[in-house]
Amino acid sequence: MALFGIGRRALLGSAGLGIIAAPAILGRAQAQENQNLAINRVTPPDIHKFKVGSFQVLVVKDGARASGNPGETFGTNQSPEEVGKLLTDNFLPADQFVNSFSPTLIDTGSDVILFDTGFGKAGREQGMGRLIEGLAAAGYMPDDISIVVLTHLHGDHIGGIMEDGKPAFSKARYVTGETEYNFWTDAARAGTPAEGNQKAVLANVKPVADKMTFLKDGGEVVSGITAMAAPGHTPGHMIFNVESAGKRLILTADTANHFVLSLQRPDWEVRFDMDKAKAAESRKKVFDMIATDKVAFLGYHMPFPAVGYAEKQETGYRFVPKSYQFDI
Repeated sequence: MALFGIGRRALLGSAGLGIIAAPAILGRAQAQENQNLAINRVTPPDIHKFKVGSFQVLVVKDGARASGNPGETFGTNQSPEEVGKLLTDNFLPADQFVNSFSPTLIDTGSDVILFDTGFGKAGREQGMGRLIEGLAAAGYMPDDISIVVLTHLHGDHIGGIMEDGKPAFSKARYVTGETEYNFWTDAARAGTPAEGNQKAVLANVKPVADKMTFLKDGGEVVSGITAMAAPGHTPGHMIFNVESAGKRLILTADTANHFVLSLQRPDWEVRFDMDKAKAAESRKKVFDMIATDKVAFLGYHMPFPAVGYAEKQETGYRFVPKSYQFDI
């Protein structure tokens, strides 16, 4: 039953309210669209701002969706009862979960750096692809982006690179892992289960390859932002260490994709991890560091605004959402 009449579609940022919107609201939305802001929904996308030292961080909710039985994605080497119990013990339903997607912008004062690009145009019919809207709501236009960093090359991270056959961020240079790019562009992917995602890479990433810088473990995006290899989810999956004025944030990308199932049980297998053993190894290594150093992290699929801390527990880690730490 919907709480106070707010159904699941509205909760997830659906465009369903458009049919009853007031004409004035629709007029403003049309005017914004005519200004190429692409804000074409009554409810603007969720955005969240905070500071890490002198860096301004903006998190945009590219979208969210109900994603079916959690046990079909997480804990695939466990019994459905075990997965369901962990969920209900954490006040979550055992039969469905919500997956959200959070591209992140870091404004260093000299560079405006976007980490991952969401679904783009291909996701908009399903209520995704809202990154450009979110950037506009925070005062950033696509041409303001100077660097686009791709943590890895799955479709929900690269779908927004191209818009109507042209680069959406026309003035940006691009950064991604060398191992990751080489894997997905290798002709050996054809005819394998990776072929579908390879097609997305060839359509969205390869067209900007001439503007691409390829990083290895320890490579620097700009001063204060460094790549760290965290393979397993994909062969060249990378996370990024962000440091400014004595403050620190780790962008963990898809190292952990559920704030309970992936963190509290890092050994549990995840369907979308290409090398499941290596992904589990990366999860434990990364979140041991985060928990030990008591440093904040931002995970692409964590509950919006996707920022928090990891507290070490006997079997894994407890997700502790941020509150006012960055505001004072």
